[in-house]
Amino acid sequence: MSDVFQFMKLSRNPGDKVEASVRKIEFKEIYQPLHAVDAVDQAGRCLSCGNPYCEWECPVHNYIPDWLKLVEEGRLFEAAELSHQTNSLPEICGRVCPQDRLCEGACTLNQGGFGAVSIGSIEKYITDEAFKAGWRPDMSKVLWTDKTVGIIGAGPAGLACADVLVRNGVKAVVYDRYEEIGGLLTFGIPEFKLEKDIVRRRREILEGMGVEFVLNTEVGKDISFDKLMSKHDAVFMGMGAYNAMWGGFPGEDSKGVLQALPYLINNVRQSMGTLPEGEVPISMKGKRVLVLGGGDTAMDCNRTAIRQGAKRVICAYRRDEANMPGSKREVANAREEGVEFQWNRQPVSVEPMIGGTLAVKLAETRLGEPDARGRRNAEIVPGSEEIVECEHVIVAFGFQAEAALWAEKQGIATAANGRTLAAAHGVHKYQTSNPKVFAGGDMVRGADLVVRAVFEGRQAAEGVLGYLSI
Repeated sequence: MSDVFQFMKLSRNPGDKVEASVRKIEFKEIYQPLHAVDAVDQAGRCLSCGNPYCEWECPVHNYIPDWLKLVEEGRLFEAAELSHQTNSLPEICGRVCPQDRLCEGACTLNQGGFGAVSIGSIEKYITDEAFKAGWRPDMSKVLWTDKTVGIIGAGPAGLACADVLVRNGVKAVVYDRYEEIGGLLTFGIPEFKLEKDIVRRRREILEGMGVEFVLNTEVGKDISFDKLMSKHDAVFMGMGAYNAMWGGFPGEDSKGVLQALPYLINNVRQSMGTLPEGEVPISMKGKRVLVLGGGDTAMDCNRTAIRQGAKRVICAYRRDEANMPGSKREVANAREEGVEFQWNRQPVSVEPMIGGTLAVKLAETRLGEPDARGRRNAEIVPGSEEIVECEHVIVAFGFQAEAALWAEKQGIATAANGRTLAAAHGVHKYQTSNPKVFAGGDMVRGADLVVRAVFEGRQAAEGVLGYLSI
């Protein structure tokens, strides 16, 4: 029996816990490392429900009770194998998924008030420990074909698509404009939520499986889409949703007003040492910062500014706390770290002041009638405006998809909102109106969760395999 299986059978003694190789930081973070005994204890709490709600709420429909049972029995490698049957990036989803809204929120124990099984922590524990012990995806039985697929975008959808393709003997070549894989996993999510060596390790795993990465290469600029179409038997587009949404209020273009994504990318590149020559490092040290928005991206900006040493961070959201779109855990973490929240507040204008500060006029709001999606609209309360002074405003209102530059020329249909049209249940899953081109993730769905992009990348790969008759 290997050492991995042995340590999971140790007596449940605090002194027997296995050290977890996790970089510790002074702030609260989502990644709470589990020791072997803790993982076994948590896995043993699972009730193995006959109709597991956790699986249904999981966007990739992980076999959660099954791999929890394997962990409890000390069968770590089998748990890793089973975890990878449904999820191409389990160690990443375990870190960044809002489990409180998905699997753990649906856990029967949670519904009964006993506290959910720590599914997310166990998910990342399985892959982290299996990789450290030498487990790798078994490619020994793969029969390689002569087919190749060009994948645009090394984000979660593209990586998931590549994973499924190579497991079925199809060469996957992934093109990305950034210097490292991951897309927003690497450049949009701060390191305190997702350590970048985790993404680099996944790159090594995928390359070992036969995936080829062509980085620092922007399709449409460094290589034409026509060239990709001629080089490969099919093309998958997984370029995400990067088109930032603005508020449309006066002064939004003032100096000192930043968009969330460029700010987060700048911060990550500073920590990675890859900030492009000539790009100025952005720091909030000693500054008053106002973050506008209530999603997970806004929370990332809040917590990043705190870590950069901001003097004060206020987060203003136009609805109340109960109606925030982001993870409740993220809000709790931000509050514990010193972020001040102002609920039911909407920006009206930004005015630059002498000395370089900004005067942001915020109006109080109240919730009115529901919109088409059932969410109650935020309505401004007349005469309720107040001024907040700060050095920086970070706008985190979300992102929209944008039609690819080559879409019209290549006969790839898009919607009026910029999303690429690719049906989940067409002749071939996620095939666009150009039969050789497939698409998935945020550029099809709109800005959404990492785990949903993973699911659609995997589904699109199945569509590609059907198209290639494999």
